[in-house]
Amino acid sequence: MNTGSDRGTNESAAGDTATGTNAPAAAQTAEGTPHVSKAPAFIKASKSLHLSWQVGVFVVGLAVIVAGIAMLVLPGPGWVAIFAGLAIWATEFAWAHLVLRWTKRKVTEAAQKALDPKVRRRNLILTTSGLVIAGALIGFYLWKYGLVLPWHLKDQ
Repeated sequence: MNTGSDRGTNESAAGDTATGTNAPAAAQTAEGTPHVSKAPAFIKASKSLHLSWQVGVFVVGLAVIVAGIAMLVLPGPGWVAIFAGLAIWATEFAWAHLVLRWTKRKVTEAAQKALDPKVRRRNLILTTSGLVIAGALIGFYLWKYGLVLPWHLKDQ
């Protein structure tokens, strides 16, 4: 199974001739250099040890991503954990590096869009409207039923 993480180390000239590199375009980073495994040299020296390293990196990254998905509904920094798991995968796998690069670009675009004055004004108006409506509903409930704490409830 070729994951693309060992590209650029010992390949022949059978790669991409248009760019003048030996790695295919899918395994290259934004700078045009091929994605190379971050494993130590003694691990890359043995094919079976390197495959074991990649399996370990995959399992650890998967565990972090699954924990992040769980934290989307449970308390905790879910998105941070998901991106951390993706970064763990990106140390070994070219496809994860490309996904992480795409994600960083989309997050940067969203941050720039959120800083747009029109979007900020709209968000401020929507938040204020929501708070006013919530306050009115709470006020109506308190006016109608009053504030009865749970330990002061009478048997019904």
